[in-house]
Amino acid sequence: MAAIANAAPLASHDREQRNRTYVRGWLYVVLVVLFALVMVGGATRMTGSGLSITEWKPIHGVIPPLNQAEWQEEFEKYQQIPQYEQINKGMSLDEFKGIFWWEWAHRLLARGVGFLVAIPLAFFWLSGRLERGLKPRLVGLLALGGLQGAIGWWMVASGLSERVSVSQYRLATHLTLACIIIMATAYIARGVATYSEAPANRGVQRFAGIMVLLVLIQIYLGGLVAGLHAGLTYNTWPLMDGAVIPGDLFIIDPAWRNLFENPKTVQFVHRMFAYSVLAAAIWHALVTMRALPGTTHARRAWVLVALILGQAAIGVGTLLAQAHIHWALLHQGFAMIVLIFATAHWRGTKGAYPLPTEIAVRS
Repeated sequence: MAAIANAAPLASHDREQRNRTYVRGWLYVVLVVLFALVMVGGATRMTGSGLSITEWKPIHGVIPPLNQAEWQEEFEKYQQIPQYEQINKGMSLDEFKGIFWWEWAHRLLARGVGFLVAIPLAFFWLSGRLERGLKPRLVGLLALGGLQGAIGWWMVASGLSERVSVSQYRLATHLTLACIIIMATAYIARGVATYSEAPANRGVQRFAGIMVLLVLIQIYLGGLVAGLHAGLTYNTWPLMDGAVIPGDLFIIDPAWRNLFENPKTVQFVHRMFAYSVLAAAIWHALVTMRALPGTTHARRAWVLVALILGQAAIGVGTLLAQAHIHWALLHQGFAMIVLIFATAHWRGTKGAYPLPTEIAVRS
């Protein structure tokens, strides 16, 4: 009888671990598609394609123009906005198709991610494979995706009436929310992983969380740089405009607006904050190595340093190449890798979410 009593919780434990494996695999697929979505979004921005579709049609917009008349109608809508009048006036229909397909692909991929989250979520939920604690987290993830769609259109709308490109404020917000969604996905996925190492102490956990925040802030600053096309100027390193601290950083009044609207100031802040993130990563690795020598936590902290150092080198290359699209995309993509790893490291310092059977035993 005792053997039977012990077998029941063991079977439940194994079933919970198996279900977590399925959920984790699904979330990793979502993560890969989110990465692709960010990269396509970056290419859309860098090719000047983001304003080629002037309407937000969440359902009907899945179907692209199917004949010459529909293509002409779409082109005529684009011809009504300032970007066409001031930058692309006289472009041919074939040239328009080139920028249209980038934006259409970006929107289609975004819709696809929504289904990739919603349908498996419903399946895991209805089939009883989802733990109670994961349900609000995953519903929240789906809600963030819906919000991101609205933010995306809010961003596009800023470039349809008076501007020839989207607002840098809205672009940075759109990019940052995409990163938050990626962070949440990676965090939940690593929360249902298995770990051989015990959780780190609270100090290391907090520092790892701070590193995620610092990386996210740096990506936001990069979004401002991209929105202002600030990477096309002052393409020297380590000096900027011939100085360590260049002049004319606060020529706009009030002064705070320079941090968001002055291309020179925005690029300078992005540079300086990059150095700060690297210094913080090195300090975090040293602290973790001293507190937990020889552990996976310490090794991951040093891997994070290497990734941030690599990203800094790519950033310098992007600057010297005057933000050439290949370098710029590499810089953006590697930033996502740094963010994902920093998030995974943070979750790793905390260990996995407790299994329902473990919670039952404790209570």
